This record gives sequence, C-alpha cells and structure tokens, in this order.
Amino acid sequence: MEPDTRTQRDIRHDTHQHITIAGARENNLREVDLRIPKGLLTVFTGVSGSGKSSVVFDTIAVESQRQLNETFTWFVRNRLPKYERPHADAIEDLSPAIVVDQKPIGGHSRSTVGTMTDIYSVIRVLFSRYGTPSAGPATAYSFNDPSGMCPECDGLGRTVRPDYDRILDPTRSLADGAILFPPFAVGTWHGQTYTNTPDLDPHKPVGRFTDAEREFLMRGGRDSRGKPSGKKVPVRNTGGARDTDYEGLADRFERLYLNRDLSTLSQKTRDVAQAFLREGPCPACRGARLNPAALATRINGLGIADCTRMEVTDLIEELGRIDDPVAGPIAAAAVAALERIEAIGLGYLSLDRETSTLSGGEGQRLKMVRHLGSSLTGMTYIFDEPSVGLHPRDVGRLGDLLLRLRDKGNTVLVVEHDPDVIAIADHVVDMGPAAGSGGGLVVFEGTPDELRRADTLTGRHLRRVRGVKENPRRATGELWIKDADLHNLKNVSVRVPAGVLTAVTGVAGSGKSTLVSKAFTAAHPDAVVVDQSSIGISGRSTPATYLGIMDTVRKLFARETGAEASLFSFNSHGACERCQGRGIIYSDLAFMDPVTTTCEACAGRRFKDEVLRLTVDGRSVVDVLEMTAERALDFFERFDDTAVRRRLGALRDVGLTYLTLGRPLSTLSGGERQRIKLATQLHRTGTTYVLDEPTTGLHLADVDGLLALLDRLVDAGNTVLVVEHNLDVVKHADWVIDLGPDGGKHGGRIVFEGTPAQLVEAEGSFTAEHLRGALGTGRAHAA
Repeated sequence: MEPDTRTQRDIRHDTHQHITIAGARENNLREVDLRIPKGLLTVFTGVSGSGKSSVVFDTIAVESQRQLNETFTWFVRNRLPKYERPHADAIEDLSPAIVVDQKPIGGHSRSTVGTMTDIYSVIRVLFSRYGTPSAGPATAYSFNDPSGMCPECDGLGRTVRPDYDRILDPTRSLADGAILFPPFAVGTWHGQTYTNTPDLDPHKPVGRFTDAEREFLMRGGRDSRGKPSGKKVPVRNTGGARDTDYEGLADRFERLYLNRDLSTLSQKTRDVAQAFLREGPCPACRGARLNPAALATRINGLGIADCTRMEVTDLIEELGRIDDPVAGPIAAAAVAALERIEAIGLGYLSLDRETSTLSGGEGQRLKMVRHLGSSLTGMTYIFDEPSVGLHPRDVGRLGDLLLRLRDKGNTVLVVEHDPDVIAIADHVVDMGPAAGSGGGLVVFEGTPDELRRADTLTGRHLRRVRGVKENPRRATGELWIKDADLHNLKNVSVRVPAGVLTAVTGVAGSGKSTLVSKAFTAAHPDAVVVDQSSIGISGRSTPATYLGIMDTVRKLFARETGAEASLFSFNSHGACERCQGRGIIYSDLAFMDPVTTTCEACAGRRFKDEVLRLTVDGRSVVDVLEMTAERALDFFERFDDTAVRRRLGALRDVGLTYLTLGRPLSTLSGGERQRIKLATQLHRTGTTYVLDEPTTGLHLADVDGLLALLDRLVDAGNTVLVVEHNLDVVKHADWVIDLGPDGGKHGGRIVFEGTPAQLVEAEGSFTAEHLRGALGTGRAHAA
C-alpha cells in the first residue's frame, strides 16, 4: 500500500462536515455557493468591500443566532435581539455562533477591564474572605453597589465641579460683566438677580468683596434654619418687571447644570455648561471609587485599589504568593483568568482601566478571554480582524489562541488581512475580485500555500516582498514633543520631522498612541487628527450627506427645475409618505422574527413619485444617488461645481470610487468608514495630519492605495504622522520613531529614531527584528 502523503490539514478536511451556503445574496454577494469545513480554522480574505463580512457576519452569524433564538420560548424570544433571515436559498449544518467583533465594549464610566472580564468579582470575594479588617461581603467591595461605593463620587472615582475661577472674573464688577457664564451674564434674566440685588454693590470688583458678600453672591442669604432667606429681587423681561426669589450663583448653577439630567438640555446648552466645569479625581477616595471601609482592608499590605491599579503581569505575581487554604483557591482562579489576559498580549493593562479607553483591538482581545476558559465545544467562533492593533510580535500569540479554540472541537471563522494569520489557516476563502458591485464572488478556496500560488489579488500580494525606502525625503523643519509623561511615557522628548511621512511604531502598550494622539496633538493643536473614533452615522446617513454633497444636489435640482430644495430630500418634503424616506417597511411581529420589506409605494427609492418626475439632464435625484462616485464626477463636470468635484475627488483618492452616493453608511465595512472619514480632511496644504493605524481593515492591495495617498499628502507640502504596525507602511516611511522596549511600565521610551534602512540594523527593537524577518535578512521571533 502506498504511504499517505497528505498533510494533517488535508486529513482534517476529509473527516469534517461542512457549513453549506447556497445562493447567498446579502449586500453585494452574487448568488454565492460555499462549503466551509467545520472543526477547522477558516480565514476569509479579500479587498475592503469584497463581501467577506457579508458572508461571515451577515449570513452565517445572523442565521445561526436567529435559529438559536427560535429554540427559546416565545416569552424569552421577545426579550432577545431579533434577526432577519439572510437573503440566501439555503444555509445548512450550522452550529451555535459566538461573534467576537470590534464593536466598542460597554463604554460607560463604570465599566472597567476588571468588571467586563469578571476578574474583579473574584478579587472582591478574595478580599471579603481573606482581607483584614473585613468590610463585609463581596458587595462591600463593589463600586457599583451602594454598600461599597464612595459616597462622595457614587463609585465613579472622579467628580465634576463648577470651575468658579472661569465663571467669575475678579477684576470686574457685576455690572461690568464679572459673571462670564453666558446664561448668567449682564442683562439676562438670571444675571439681573445679581446686578439688581440691594445686598451687593454692582460696581465693586467681585475680587474685593468681603467674605460675607462673597458668600451672599454664591450661596445667598440663609435663615436660622439654613434655608434660603427668600429675598426678592426685581427683574425685567419682555413681559414687564416683577420680583423673583434671589438664589446664589453657585446654588443656581449647580441646580440647573450639575444636579440634573443634562440629556434634558439642548446640545448647545450642554456644550456651554461643559466649558465651565472641571473634572478631577474624587477628593474623598482619590479615584479609587470605594468607601473608606473597603479601602482599609489589606492582604499582604495591599488594598484592593492597589491590586486593581497594578499591571496584570504584576498582579499575577502578587496573587501567586497567597497560599492560605481558604484564599488560595480563590487567588488561583483570579490568576488563571489574569494569565489568559497576559497570554493575548495585554499584560500591561490594569483591572481599573476604563473600557472606554481601550482600542478596538484591545477590546476584541479582551472579549476572547471570556471564551478561552470555556469548556464548550462544537461552537462556531467568528472573529473580525483580531490582529487589529497588534504588533507583529504579538500576532503569533493570537494565532496560538485561535488554534487552541479550534483544537477544542470548534469551528473558527476569521475575517483577516494579516499574512501571518492567513498562514496558520486550515482553509482560506478569498472574496472578490474587486469591491462593491465588482465583488461578491468567491475567487479562491483552498490552503494558504495554494492561495500564495493563485492568480488572485490576495495571492499576488502575498507573494510580493516590498523593500525599504532607499531615498527617504528630507525634513523641511521639525515639530517637537518635550518632556511627555502621560500614562507610561517617561519624560519623552522627541523630534518629529516636518514635511515627511513618519511612522510611530512599537508593541501594544508601548506608548505610541499616548505620544501621538495625546502629547503631540496637545503640543500642536492645529494638527488634523483622523482616528478610529465613530463617524456618528445614522440609518439615513450616506456618502452624499456625510461629505456635504447632498446640499449641492438639492440646490442644483431646485435651480434647474424651479421646485423647492426640500423636495429633493428623503429626510424632508420629498420623502415617500408610506416609508418616511427609509425605502423599507419594518414590521415588528412581536414574538416572531421582524420582517423588512421594500416599500411598495416608492419601490425602495425613498422619494415620492412627483419628485422622480423632476429631472436634470434626464436624471432624477434617485438616479444621481445611485451613481458611483466615479460616474458622479462625470455628471457634475458640466455644472462647474468645484466643491462637489473636490469632495468626489477625495472619495477617489481614498479608493472609494465604487461607492454609490446614496448607499447607507451603516452598510460600510470598518475600513471603508475610516477612509470616508479621511476623505473629508484631504486637499489641505501646510497641514500636519495625524493618523491612528490607517491600515485597519485594509487588504494588502488597499495598503498600496493608502501609501500612494499618504505620498500625495506629503508631496503637497503636508506633514504626515501615522501610528502603525503594518510593516509595509514602516518600510515606506521616511522616518521611524519606535517606542518600547515593551508594553506598560516596561515601555514609554524611545528605542529608535531614524530611517527604515537604519531600523533594519538596529538592536533592542522588536519592530527591527520583525522588519528583518519580513525582508528575509534575519529571523524574527515572538517574545
């Protein structure tokens, strides 16, 4: 018998069942048929907008979760998220899906690394059972419980107080505008209270008030019981003069703008009030969030706040010293969970770190921690670009975790662009061949080695080895960061060359984002920052509305047709009355799945019929919104509208010419959303651009387009500073600033400054090691 020469990967393929998809039509998918092996690691690749997410998230994940919800009772189902059936002929042999995406973790101020991973709950039990003096049960150590929270800040760790140094100008009198807070200014209803009261001299500078006068101004007169005296002050408005109760300035400000739900105020009013508030650590608990009894408890000389402030790596060591028969097992449980955080490269985090401050990549990896300790098998784990935010050194750790999940008997599906993650896959599905309407097809299925030999865009780029830039640009000046000591930065001073492309690199937690997004932008506030924050989209947002093109479209149609401009808006008078301009009818069937149907009245076009009869050059406003950016450029050419052509040109510059002007922004991928945000900031000269990991969500081919765009920005006289892990960007930069040597307290230092060619020869830098490995000039290794 001939020997079996197949690899383990081949053998696993032969022995596993498949998830079967037939005729998938979600978003831009074009009747996709697919068989995905179960029990293996499958990576989905392809350019941004090629249909990867439409297959994995909008088809497989949605149908799995929808069918799982159907197994519950009607009562339970009515309280679960509702999923619509994906557009496909058949989806078979699914297993329960767990989605680990990049959506922000619950970002409210009470959510921390410790609470979202449930490790803080274990620490609370440890202190309640083993700490001395004990404050009581575990809830007595919870800053989210009245029995444990600091009474001064209600467990938030910080307080917001009026800044009366900003509100009052001591050099002015009340009549001359000493009160700088606009709602209380001279002449306003509230302001007259203070200029008209006979108890204060309105012409005396408030800085020369006696203590009694100052007290009356701020808190008002009090009777013997400490209640407001009820003094009356004459005030005047459009209805005439009348007397009103005198209320101290501080009492009034706190009542109206501090001790109430600010969401009841207009955004403009909230913004005005915010400028006169000062936020800082709570003076009672000094930011620890807990009451004195909880903070007094000690284990080996450390309080619970001391433990949560420690980096995870240090806390593992500290808890490992506990060998008490009662406390030991509790501490061991905490250590096991903490080691999982360390294993995914986040050992530099602390348990008290608010989740709202985490990057998308950090948040996604923390979500993984919940599943690494799970004993469930036969599940489908779905990951959305888990390598985001990871230095090449840490991608190997990520790969190990994905393989561990697979080896426990689970199916692992990953949407990913990183070549190192693609390389460990058992199976690869490449989507394309292009983006948008040019994508939506499966262009390759097979192993990573077969993909590298394939004639697809992904395969060709995997075979390519890019060299470092040989002739970097020369700086035209310098921009300094001096003595930066935020977070883990250790009094860093560094020169950022002007007029060139600079890449700031380093492992996760080394201080890159702090140096650039905090220290640099504070020193240079005129810099244009394009980060990964949300672009604030709604279901009605489109590229046309986001870029400000829709206003011009409405005015153009109004001018050419003689109709009102509001008639050409699906958010105003032109909206279809049946669907209110949404184009769809959403039917909530209570205990059954919701149904979304195309509006029959407007056929999904959002506008009334009378609007569609009004045309410009034979095209209705719907025809214009269905144009791609490329076609729209041709359409607007004859109207000589420079602003519109410039904005459409920006879409072309960021590689989004395939987007239609009316496509909902909610359907765009993460990479597409970031690039459309960048498009709004282009075409400046003499500007400093700060970009935070701009390759997020970009295919290898899209990175080429991004580099060309960055080159155009620099060549136009701008300075570009990028925080980046992608080695292709590092190779292409003119200058590199590398932080480290590691993350957390072991980072925060500059370990290298120079050109990419000089970085290749540098020692003591993880970035340099992996750069040599990518060039084939050295061997990179994981720490």
